[in-house]
Amino acid sequence: MEPADRETATGLPPGIAAAREELTPMLSQYADLCAAHEDALVLFQVGDFYEAFCEAAETVARVCEVTLTERSDSTGDYPMAGIPIDNAAPYLESLLDAGYRVALGDQVEDAEQASGLVDRAVTEVITPGTVVEDDLLESGTTNYVAAVAADGGGGAGGGADPSSETVGLAAVDVSTGECLVTSGDRDAVAGELDRIAPAELIAGPDAPDFDPADAERGWTTHDYDDRAFDRRRATERLEPYLPAPDRRFDADAELRAAGAVLAYAEYTQGDDGPLGYVTRIRRYDPRDRLRLDAAAQRSLELFENRGLGASDTLFDALDETNCALGRRCLERWLRRPLVDADVIRSRHDAVGELADRSLAREGVADALATAYDLERLVSRVSRGRADARDLRSLHRTLAVVPELKATLAGADEGHETAGDADGSADADADGHALPRTDHLGDLRDRLDELSEVRDLIDAAIAADPPQEITEGGVIREGFDGDLDDLRATEREGREWVADLEASERERTGIDSLSVGHNQVHGYYIEVTDANLDRVPDDYRRRQTLKNSERYVTPELKEREEEIVGAAERADALEYELFADVRERVAAETERIQGLADALAELDALTSLATVAVGGDYVRPELREDPDAGVAIEGGRHPVVERTEDDFVPNDADLPRGSVAVITGPNMSGKSTYMRSVALAVVLAQTGSFVPAQAASLPVFDRLFTRVGASDDIAGGQSTFMREMSELTEILHDAG
Repeated sequence: MEPADRETATGLPPGIAAAREELTPMLSQYADLCAAHEDALVLFQVGDFYEAFCEAAETVARVCEVTLTERSDSTGDYPMAGIPIDNAAPYLESLLDAGYRVALGDQVEDAEQASGLVDRAVTEVITPGTVVEDDLLESGTTNYVAAVAADGGGGAGGGADPSSETVGLAAVDVSTGECLVTSGDRDAVAGELDRIAPAELIAGPDAPDFDPADAERGWTTHDYDDRAFDRRRATERLEPYLPAPDRRFDADAELRAAGAVLAYAEYTQGDDGPLGYVTRIRRYDPRDRLRLDAAAQRSLELFENRGLGASDTLFDALDETNCALGRRCLERWLRRPLVDADVIRSRHDAVGELADRSLAREGVADALATAYDLERLVSRVSRGRADARDLRSLHRTLAVVPELKATLAGADEGHETAGDADGSADADADGHALPRTDHLGDLRDRLDELSEVRDLIDAAIAADPPQEITEGGVIREGFDGDLDDLRATEREGREWVADLEASERERTGIDSLSVGHNQVHGYYIEVTDANLDRVPDDYRRRQTLKNSERYVTPELKEREEEIVGAAERADALEYELFADVRERVAAETERIQGLADALAELDALTSLATVAVGGDYVRPELREDPDAGVAIEGGRHPVVERTEDDFVPNDADLPRGSVAVITGPNMSGKSTYMRSVALAVVLAQTGSFVPAQAASLPVFDRLFTRVGASDDIAGGQSTFMREMSELTEILHDAG
């Protein structure tokens, strides 16, 4: 997108600004919203469409490939383009892909009840890193917006040594509420950005430059209010999320980045205040994870295969998850492998038990396959945007929790116990067979059944509710007596009207008499002109048509008022009841998120166990002694062996401090061999078993690779230059 295009499409279009004093009330309203959102392209609701005008319309027409039309009024002619609200997602995606932020100017009052111009307001600003609509998100992938701020050192364009500054990084997934905070020098934060892979980055005025054009860092960079990075403002922004935020972070830059990214997230969600579902602000140290820079991720093809995209990658080989929660969890684990040997062994224990217990593993997988995305469901509930179907999806997910707990405990008939091969097992006070591992036992304890939430939804929400919460039929009969009475009055009235046609035909002797209804005149009795002489005296003329007359009787009018009044009061009461139920569910956000974390981890572990069994993987031995080296017997490449029927396993014996030189002709497997060893390390420290007959590995804190040949034409680097640059970085950082 050219800068000139952005300038004329975002904010107030020049064509509208030029006629600002002469605009009609509606276009003046559009101009006000545009002026208040200078960094966004405003889409303005007009009935069932989102419209844009003048230069913004030209951009929408070009990017979304829709027809450019024209609006004419007393003040002039204005180019206009629109997209249907009911099918807005693909058009919004096109605008996001083109680099635009999109502000949705929605009608915030009922057009039928408005006394004049319908009130409109920006209810959401959609950006690449803050989208929350399911249609714009990949269900099993995280979607972060990140912010960076710096303290001391060089800063942006400063003269001091950049290595002496501390850079704070905060990232939030607005669709789930997850928030991560860390800090380090510029190179460390660059590595974390590569690892987190945000969709969008905002930078403080003092932050170093992180080049978004880098192929491994494909985020969109946007400007944001510099004041959001002010320490005092950031502290105030964080207070609703964290008590005493100034004591929660290791660096001032962390606090400022966290405050700014949450301010930006709130801005995009309509500036309605704190995001109540952001309850998990986690500060971490990059050194607590195996560090994999962009070159390592690219060379090892963890998430992207240079020729096949997301296919035939390590993640693709490991992904046997059953729900979106587990897929995102597995992705996080693979992006940030562990360095704590005890935690790694704990995951290995859990994977091993699930691998051994095939019936339990299959039962867990089957149950998780019916689970909905709790993280994104509860975020919609907390934002007040969940509909009745969302609550029903939440209910269906909660309903599988007791089954999962029983399966993990080995208590279901037909599942093996969690004990020894002879069937013996320890048991808890209730007689349930306990998991052998502490890890699975802890997971079982974390599976909160939330029975009160499940019972509330079951009692309140209809089993198959409509999509729109204002259409009626959302609240289950029997939940509220007043609502039941109103619905009964409405139903009885409609039944009376349904019987009226037959009774009036009998009373008047007019066989062609009919009873109908329309939105303008309500209920009526229609009589053809040929039968007007038989119309009773109590009929009151309501409408004259070409060949007939429409009438109403006092009793029909009274019944109509009863029906309409009961329906309106019932709809209003039903919405109140639904909103109350939604708020009561939202009050349990933290518990639901805790359950989501447990389900996600259980699914990721089950996936690793499934892959271990299907791929004949072995549990690696972790060695912590300082002289430990790499010893792999019959190692295989986890991706290549899936596509090659005759893959030849290889041994690797690399004592600590050794240097191995591998020689051979082109295409003889040198790169595959090196990748196999590196991937065994990544898999082991992720918590997975490894494709080998046996493996003994130390715990690594960083992994460097320089494998394969590729250039970077966009960055001005030949294949040789890129190889030398990456090798230089390895020698510098590994020293």
